[in-house]
Amino acid sequence: MRGAVLIALLTALLGLVITNPFAGVLLWNWISFMNPHRLVWGPAAAVPWAAAVFIATIIGCAVMGELRWPPFNATIVLIVALMLCFTATSIVALGEPEAVWYKWEHAMKVLLGLLLTASLLTTRQRIHALVWVMVISLGYYGVRGGLFALVTGGNHRVFGPPQTMIEDNNHLAAAMLVSLPLMNWLRMHSAHRIIRVGLAIVMGLTLLATIASYSRGALLALAAVVAVQWWHSRRKVVTAGVLAAVLAAAITFMPGGWTERMESIGTYQQDESASERLVLWGISWKLAMDRPLVGSGFSGPYTRDVVDRVAPDGPARAVHSIWFELLGEHGFPTFFVWLGLTVVGVWHGYRLTRLTRGRPDLAWAHDLGQMGQVSIMAYLVSGTFLSLSYWDYYWTLLVTLGASHAIVLQAVYASRTAPQAAAARPADAVAEVQAGRRGSASGWRARTQPARLARGADA
Repeated sequence: MRGAVLIALLTALLGLVITNPFAGVLLWNWISFMNPHRLVWGPAAAVPWAAAVFIATIIGCAVMGELRWPPFNATIVLIVALMLCFTATSIVALGEPEAVWYKWEHAMKVLLGLLLTASLLTTRQRIHALVWVMVISLGYYGVRGGLFALVTGGNHRVFGPPQTMIEDNNHLAAAMLVSLPLMNWLRMHSAHRIIRVGLAIVMGLTLLATIASYSRGALLALAAVVAVQWWHSRRKVVTAGVLAAVLAAAITFMPGGWTERMESIGTYQQDESASERLVLWGISWKLAMDRPLVGSGFSGPYTRDVVDRVAPDGPARAVHSIWFELLGEHGFPTFFVWLGLTVVGVWHGYRLTRLTRGRPDLAWAHDLGQMGQVSIMAYLVSGTFLSLSYWDYYWTLLVTLGASHAIVLQAVYASRTAPQAAAARPADAVAEVQAGRRGSASGWRARTQPARLARGADA
């Protein structure tokens, strides 16, 4: 039944996309982030909905005259550079060609979708709508996971939708942490009290779901998020009290098994999982050093023959680190391009806060810059222990910060040039009168001809 409803809904929305291309961007991101087709059974789960929406959006852009190149900024340049780098490393990859090009195809679809999103993300209203889609997509799992933790007393781990990038409990926890600051931004800039209260409840359940994932990396990332959030807050004493109370309540709620697992962070030397990750990181580093310009290519660290080049009989599996995964698969040049996306995102967030100081009309951008930096911190800390190097949700956040920066630059430039233009107009008028007085009689008659003709017509 749910599958039939989803098919009917998405089919109807595809028609809307033709006349409203940005609706296609929102729909594409919703399908990519929430994966609603993974929550149903039957034919609906097998349909390539994201590809269908992407094609419909391109057609809609052509029909409605919105087919344009994305704006020229550092984020877009790095995305294009990343596409070229991924292609180059895939051509000379060491892994199985089928696995390599399958992963390359997935990455290209994501990056092309980002370029399309950036080309249509041109107003504050569209940015607001996209952030709502991002929050709803992961907020659903946060609410569901939080309620599940309440019902079960936190005795079972919270997992994401099957066959997705956030299926694993650790990946889902990281995703929810990245979305929490965006939820807070929407809460800060929602006009209706009921929406603000609802978002506060969603944030509480999402926080509980994150803790109930039993992810130790997420706990470290949560500590970093709390610290950065406190640093950006205006009322630090009140914020510290609220954050401490909420965290204490959530942690106290969890059973003893959760506490024992979190305490193992301090004894990682004796933990088999943590020790194996150190080994995996070492293998990825060796793969990067073996071929520093191109790495081992997509799926290299997962392939037995490739790993045996540098570590015979070493584990060939997920690297569990965004840093070492990217480095081992693609080498140093691609790694620095990939890292540059985050650096530019941090820079855009910083510039948003600086450019909008004392501008109530741009308060939305100021707060988005701050919350965006908190989300980036959540991704970097939690991603240190996870294989999330190619996560589309995070890249979309960076594109959103870049689009917001462009809108703010236009607003700031307009506000600076408007007073200058207004001040220049009286001087221009005086200069024109003086020039008229110095001009010839024929020139004066030519300038006053329309006025005399008008008076004659009135007579």
